[in-house]
Amino acid sequence: MGVVDGPASVPVPAGGPVLSLALTSMMEATQAQSGALYLLAADPPVLEMAVMAGLPRAFAAPWERVTLHARVPVADALRERRLVWIGGEEEMARRYPRVAVVLPYPFAMAALPVATATAAYGAVFLTWPSRSSELSEDERRRLAAACDGLAVRLERAARSNLPVHPEPDLLAAPAVGGLPGTLGALEAVRMVARLPYGLCSLDLDGRVGFANAAAAGLLGVPVSRLTGDRLWSAVPWLADPAYEDRYRAALLGQHPTSFVAARPSGDRLSFRLYPSRTGLSVRVGRARPPSRDEDGEAAARTVPPAVDTPSRLVSLSQVVSLTGALAEAVGVRDVVQLVADEIAPTVGAQALAVLGSGAGRMRVLGHRGYAEPRAVERFDGMPLTEPTPGTEVLRTGMPVFLESFEELRRRYPLREETPDGFAAWAFLPLIASGRPVGTCVLAYDAPHSFTTDERAVLTSLAGLVAQALDRALLYDAKHRLAHGLQAALLPHTLPSLPGLEAAARYLPATRGMDIGGDFYDLVPTGGGAAAVIGDVQGHNVTAAGLMGQVRTAVRAYTAAGQAPEEVMRRTNRLLIDLGTELFASCLYLRLTPGSGRAVLARAGHPPPLLRRPDGEVRVLRSAGGPLLGIDPSAGYPATEIDLAPGSLLVLYTDGLVETPGVDPDDALAALGRRLATAGDLPLDELADRLVGHAADGEERADDIAVLLLRARERNGRVSSSGPG
Repeated sequence: MGVVDGPASVPVPAGGPVLSLALTSMMEATQAQSGALYLLAADPPVLEMAVMAGLPRAFAAPWERVTLHARVPVADALRERRLVWIGGEEEMARRYPRVAVVLPYPFAMAALPVATATAAYGAVFLTWPSRSSELSEDERRRLAAACDGLAVRLERAARSNLPVHPEPDLLAAPAVGGLPGTLGALEAVRMVARLPYGLCSLDLDGRVGFANAAAAGLLGVPVSRLTGDRLWSAVPWLADPAYEDRYRAALLGQHPTSFVAARPSGDRLSFRLYPSRTGLSVRVGRARPPSRDEDGEAAARTVPPAVDTPSRLVSLSQVVSLTGALAEAVGVRDVVQLVADEIAPTVGAQALAVLGSGAGRMRVLGHRGYAEPRAVERFDGMPLTEPTPGTEVLRTGMPVFLESFEELRRRYPLREETPDGFAAWAFLPLIASGRPVGTCVLAYDAPHSFTTDERAVLTSLAGLVAQALDRALLYDAKHRLAHGLQAALLPHTLPSLPGLEAAARYLPATRGMDIGGDFYDLVPTGGGAAAVIGDVQGHNVTAAGLMGQVRTAVRAYTAAGQAPEEVMRRTNRLLIDLGTELFASCLYLRLTPGSGRAVLARAGHPPPLLRRPDGEVRVLRSAGGPLLGIDPSAGYPATEIDLAPGSLLVLYTDGLVETPGVDPDDALAALGRRLATAGDLPLDELADRLVGHAADGEERADDIAVLLLRARERNGRVSSSGPG
């Protein structure tokens, strides 16, 4: 639905801060932590932030002005005239990666339109630190009613041509608690002064409202200079995005956070941030080894740059635009390649590695750009207790920036030589759902000064890379499981049978998990054999598991001496009794080579091809029944076919003849022509030729299974081979 254009400048009713009151009432009704209200300007049509409450406006600086086609929640809400709900950081990274890369923190968000039936006036967003569930129906009704009511007031004001004025942001002052009366307040000050560690309070904008003498002494700044100024402005060596990131995480997540920072003298201080809806309380103390504060939360060793040189990065918007490709990454290899192609060149890195951990040891998940791969791979399996930057970041979840080899040697003295031939490194923690999933290492071939802007961009990018890596690790684990399952279920070799040659091939799909439900089998019977080929719907572990059950059932019914039509009927009944929602096609063939005949039963499966000894090829379109697992009363009539010595049967799944843009009948005819021309080749060579065109393609939407059977005289040549 398009947006109905509103006035070029939306007027606001006189008589008080209407926008601020409307926003705060919505926050109070839903216990939201923060929010912002945008007004729509029609020329050009952009949303402009009019008022924000609960958080510093700087947090939303990239979205002060939002175009209506932008992929951000407030634009979507107004453009589509609906409530947009984002339940947490994973959903934000998936749906709005450009927001997640700047604010990679655990918070929920709702965005709503401010519009009447005929005109659009703006949009609202609200945030919560965390929620166990979505908004209730009552909360949704309250928010919708508040937005509708505001739109009506704006519409009435528009008719009066009243001017609009942005209102001041609502940054609540820190609440002051303590003992009642002046004496109680004085005693509280004395008590705080006696504490052996530093205490200070910050408002939502980072300004110091109170600091005790211990804090001033540790920070090296008088109380008079601290009070009223932003902490990182009063203490320049705290002006580092790694530390500010902890401040943002505390406010947005409303959970205590901590970090360790190095003073210019080299000794380290620990900072513990306790947030509330009105600001933060900060405890400052001397850091003690190991690098964990008294509350047990991992701390950082990050040292800020000595000189704030101009950033060598491109703009943040350009970097963000490159990260959209991460949403399409499937496996870990894809993530590593995308970081190498899209991100490392942008930030000026010459090499990268992605590290993970398992069983208390470092794992090298992938790397690019190293002239000597062993320089990275030798760290695979290193205990996480080793004092290296890679293990430290995996343990603590905090970034490490090393601007030169000398800094590496000073901070990690056990490193006697440069580990990989590079001269500067950024070790970025990859944290998803509040837990570290890995580390991204960017390497530079010359000493590199990481500026404040550069550290901010790299730290933000790590949040989005973490979501992609988390998904990729899960995908790869499922992929290994599925392939192991399928390899265990398909026959490794085919039995040698008198009077019969056999060969088979299997190619997985290249989309999805490269795993599916195609199967084949060749089962010896008294005086002959039973051949089966089938295709279970789907390309995942469930399909592979059901395929194994179907194959086992067919083998069991064959061993019991059931006729082909009965084997199909009982297998169909089994699938229905299993209660699965998947279906399967199947073709079952009972062969007696010496008799020159075979019996065929089909369940929704493509018809086989028969090549006669004279080279003629026929499609055996025999009668059959529906797919297995659909109709419990279905029958599967059997058809007898001639199988003279020298005859060749080709059993296949539909992936062999189904190609996008190609008619299946034309594809089947082409397969018949290839079979007529090459049918006298040895079966292994013929099998390779029949699937060769599919094997050479870059993409296969479906699995392919082929089973070739050639009748021979009993004293003739006998050979058989598996999938090869």
